[in-house]
Amino acid sequence: MRTTSRGLIAALALTPLLAGCFAPGDSDTGAGSGGRLRVALAVPPVQALSPYSNDATVLSKLSVAEGLTALDKNGTAKPALAKSWKQDGDTTWTFELRKAEFQDGTELTAQAVVDALDHAGAAKPKPRVLSDVSLTAEAEDADTVTLTTTSPDPVLPLRLASPALAILSAKAYAKDGAVSPVGTGTGPFEITRLNGKTKATLDRFDGYWGGKAKAPGIDVGWIADGTARANALRGGEADIAEWIPTAQAKLLDDKTRHEVPSVRTDSLILNTGGGLFTDAGLRAAAREAVDGSALVDSVFGGYADPAQGLFGPAVPWAADKRVEVTGRAEAATAAEVRTGTKGRTLRLATYTNRAELPEAATVLQQQLEKAGFTVKQDVREYTQMESDLLAGRYDALVFSRVTLLDTGDAVDYLASDFTSEGVYNIAGLKNTAVDKAIRAAAERDTDSRQEKIMRAEAEILRTDAVVPLVHEQAVQGVAADVEGVILDPRERSLIDVDTRLK
Repeated sequence: MRTTSRGLIAALALTPLLAGCFAPGDSDTGAGSGGRLRVALAVPPVQALSPYSNDATVLSKLSVAEGLTALDKNGTAKPALAKSWKQDGDTTWTFELRKAEFQDGTELTAQAVVDALDHAGAAKPKPRVLSDVSLTAEAEDADTVTLTTTSPDPVLPLRLASPALAILSAKAYAKDGAVSPVGTGTGPFEITRLNGKTKATLDRFDGYWGGKAKAPGIDVGWIADGTARANALRGGEADIAEWIPTAQAKLLDDKTRHEVPSVRTDSLILNTGGGLFTDAGLRAAAREAVDGSALVDSVFGGYADPAQGLFGPAVPWAADKRVEVTGRAEAATAAEVRTGTKGRTLRLATYTNRAELPEAATVLQQQLEKAGFTVKQDVREYTQMESDLLAGRYDALVFSRVTLLDTGDAVDYLASDFTSEGVYNIAGLKNTAVDKAIRAAAERDTDSRQEKIMRAEAEILRTDAVVPLVHEQAVQGVAADVEGVILDPRERSLIDVDTRLK
């Protein structure tokens, strides 16, 4: 009773602060009125919900925008804006479009698809999903698009399901390269208002090709603090709250707590491009110092598994195909670490959007200090530090990554995060053997592809650029009077046409 009372008091204390996050259309009708869904999301927009940023998944979670394809629950490509497709050769595919319209009233045409994909290919930086492929699109007629890649890309239909390759109307694309999904998508919900990084209003788009959504709209509030998100759900200020911190999960009623096996792996990323960890011996010392299994119960409250590699239990084929990691550098001793660092401080970064990460960073700091490192933490909200991460301004990062986010295909994740030219290569890794192994994994045959993915994993782990810690289990909060919420291990989907208040 004592814990429950504290939670209730906290929820009530936060109500005045949170109520403004869910006011539908800033009207006076009251939060949640008329069957509108109130959703608390964790990571505030970085680039006004541009599909070319990490904001892209918001567009798919809220069913605002769509690609030519989508992923089913088994990770297989299924029709979306394309009703069918066929492969014409090693590098050429033809997609037939369905009859659909954009939320601004214009029609979906082959030329609109070509223009949207051209904008994605020209974006700077390029979306991660295009980091290892060059794509050319041509309109054959009003309803037919031909896509050509410079080299064979057997997972192109999976790639096209990426939220970063959402097809928006011509109105979305500004001359300066900015992209706005406000009123320009094809999904069942239309963004009608975006208020900075705090809230958004979405209304049902009645012209949706898949039929009218059961909910009349969605009121979104971005709440970076995980405890506040949980309190918003408990206090009745939100109907859906994503990424409930594990410390808060057991405080939720069983009917509102939903555990989801996740393809998310938390790791310690070491910056090989500059600073302390250009030294392989120091990287090896850091790898031997940290113990991810110590985080499972102490930090994650049991909602995680000790990491076996980059891919965890939610990627079921990985375990049987895992390759032993050999040939690693010899770890520096504590005395050699102190000598090798010469008084330099290890800059350890993490972010607050996932409540467990700062606590995990504190545990890792203690482990690293026992190994001889002097550690200083930098903990901020993710959007405040992303540019610094990509610029290599930290020595190490405690990082949570959805490994199958961008395409649903592991090769794309490996290419974006670990190849020399990868657009999300926070580790700054430039390793010929790694590049070669990842390129070799782009096989058409599924079994062969998976085997080579695991060989590439071993090559990456051999460098000690990344030290996997735990494989997370996601906890989503859903009010008891809400049905049809999508519990997605890939964290791409949340609300669709069937989600509604009972």
